[in-house]
Formats: sequence, C-alpha cells, structure tokens
Amino acid sequence: MSRQAEPDHADAPDVDELTPPDRTLMGPGPSDVNPRVLRAMSTPLVGHLDPSFVEMMDEVQDLLRYAFRTDNQWTIPVSGTGSAAMEAAIGNVVAPGDLALVPSNGYFGDRMAEMVRRAGGEVARVDAPWGEPLDPADVRSGVEEHDPDVVGFVHAETSTGALQPNVPAITEAAHDAGALVIADCVTSLGGVELRVDEWGIDVAYSGPQKCLSCPPGASPLTLNDRAMDAVRSRDEPVRSWYLDLSLLEDYWGDERAYHHTAPVTNVYALREALRLVAEEGIEERWERHRHVAGALRAGLEEMGLALNAPEEAWLPSLNAVRVPDGVDDSAVIERLLDEHGIEIASGLGAMTGEVFRIGCMGHSARPGNVMALLAALGTELERAGADVDADAGLATARSEL
Repeated sequence: MSRQAEPDHADAPDVDELTPPDRTLMGPGPSDVNPRVLRAMSTPLVGHLDPSFVEMMDEVQDLLRYAFRTDNQWTIPVSGTGSAAMEAAIGNVVAPGDLALVPSNGYFGDRMAEMVRRAGGEVARVDAPWGEPLDPADVRSGVEEHDPDVVGFVHAETSTGALQPNVPAITEAAHDAGALVIADCVTSLGGVELRVDEWGIDVAYSGPQKCLSCPPGASPLTLNDRAMDAVRSRDEPVRSWYLDLSLLEDYWGDERAYHHTAPVTNVYALREALRLVAEEGIEERWERHRHVAGALRAGLEEMGLALNAPEEAWLPSLNAVRVPDGVDDSAVIERLLDEHGIEIASGLGAMTGEVFRIGCMGHSARPGNVMALLAALGTELERAGADVDADAGLATARSEL
C-alpha cells in the first residue's frame, strides 16, 4: 500500500511585532486617545455576563446619560462602530412602509436616507446646500407636505463641517405631526452642546472615536420611551437580528440575559473615556472645544484660508477648510502624514477635492496639537505654491490660546 503524500504546507508567515506609527490625529476621526483609556483596555478580560462586567454596564449607561444630557432608561453602547449605532437607530424605528423625512445637507444625511430605504422605508427629502445648515422653516414645510412617521437629521455633518443650529425648531415641527426624531450626533457628542431631552430628540446615536476620544467598537445610542414603544409595537421583526433592540433589551435591561458577546475591552475603554468627560464636566468640555477650535479657526483664517461652513453653522469639532486654488489636496495630506506625522482628511462625496477636514476633537483638542498642525499645514501649503501667510496664522492662534 502506498503511503499518501503529506500535504505541502506553506511556511508560517514571518510577521514583525506590531509597531504602529505615532501620529497626531487631527482628521475627522479617530482622535487621539487619552493614555488612561488605553490602560483601561489592557486590564484583565472578564466574561460579558460576569457580575463585575454587569456592574460596569450600569456605570456606562449612567455616564452615557450624562454625556447625552438625558434621563432615557434605554441608553446603551451598541457593539460596533458608529455606523452600527446608526443602523440600529434607523433599522429599529423605521418599519417597512414608514415614511421618513430626511433633510440632508451632506454625505451623512444621504447615508441616513440610504439606511431608511434598506430598512424598507420610503424617503422624502428637504435639502440644503452642502456646508449650509438646514432651514427649520423648510423642514416644517416638508413635514406638513409629507406627514412623515420619522424625521432624521444630522446634528454635526462630518463631511462639510456644518453644525445644525436651532434643533428644537426641527423637533417641534416633527412632533407637531406625530413623527419621531432621529439625530445623528456622531461628531457632536462630548464636543459641542447637545441636550437630547431639552431639545426633544427621540433617538440619538454617536460614535466613540470622535469627541469622546475612544477607540471604535462600542457606540452610544439613546431612545426615549416613545421611541422604544414604537420599536416594541412593530408588526414585524427588525431585519437585523444582531441590532434588534427588542432583543438587546434583555441584555442591557433588567434581565441581563445573553444575546451576543459584548466587546468587553471596548466597553472598558468607553467607560474610561466617559469618566474623563464627567471629570472635566460636560459644559466645560463644550467650552474647551469652542476655545481650542476657535484658536485653530482664527489661525487658519489669518493664514488666508476660508472655512466651508458659515458663521452660524461653525462646527468646532470638525473644521472643513477650503483648499486653495491650484493646490493638490491629496499631496498636501500625504506630506502632512509622511513628513510631520499629522493626519487630516480630504472631502467626501460632493466635497471631494474641495476641502481639508481638520478635526479638533476630544483629547486631540489641545493647544499643542493646534500649533503643530498650523505650522505643518502652513509649511506644506507654501511648498505647494499657495498664497498663505503661515507666520501670521501661527501668531494669531497663539494669541487666542
């Protein structure tokens, strides 16, 4: 009997020890992570139903309520990135056949509309130009015309650097028609003023890697009783089993029954990041972002650059800066990363090639980061032939800090 030949296994890959570069993260996210958060992630792993972890779950929920400025019982970190929290919010609240009014002024408003369609809903639009805030009067007119079940909008549009002012006018128009309100707070939670209960927001979601300065993996979500009642009374199950809040309620609610294996170390990280928010104070944190990003903005403008968003819609946590004529934005971004170790980003969608997106978020919103970014950006823009005054920008920013 002939012996069967042994399989020819390839040699095991020879991979070096992990040594990622040390970057200064000043893009649209992730932001720099506080060393305390990284240390929290290196602590011993416990099971996702361990009594000690269940206690941590309660603490995380309380801390999230503080950051969202809400008393909502149903406030949790969704296991996944901010897009998972976005899909959980929309996929649970929008049932097949529902009509959602999604007034959009940027890339992520368009993504909300796409998720509504995938959830089986219909979309009505009342849009504003990219980079400008939504007009609450237009939103009210859209609500009166379409009589939607849901109104969804982006509070802080990461693609254009536009903050939505006067949120209560939008929520009031929606509630007058009996609609639920979903707010995208991915780039606002923990960085700019956000008051979920006071402003009448029914559902809000966010991501941890922006103003909370936490690695992605456990993403904030909050729903009030009215929204959860809508989820529980659906005629058919949510299309995603993993993100079905009526099932997750058994895990994050009183029962703490198994649904899935939670990302334990990400919850550790989020807990510590939220502890930092509470220690600083949420209003003081909002003010720090306004102050540090205000110096960044003043330096950019004195340098000769223009922000994309108008004054009333300035978003401190994400500054979209117009690319000077004749400048290759990709080349500048690449040199900032390769030669200065600083990350910023280009535009998205309709803003591709039009803006630099410069974050000033969480642990990245520090004076030293602002000065380093302005110095490096000024150097690279001058190198690219742009008519900018880097020294004047630096001097102005320094005087503001």
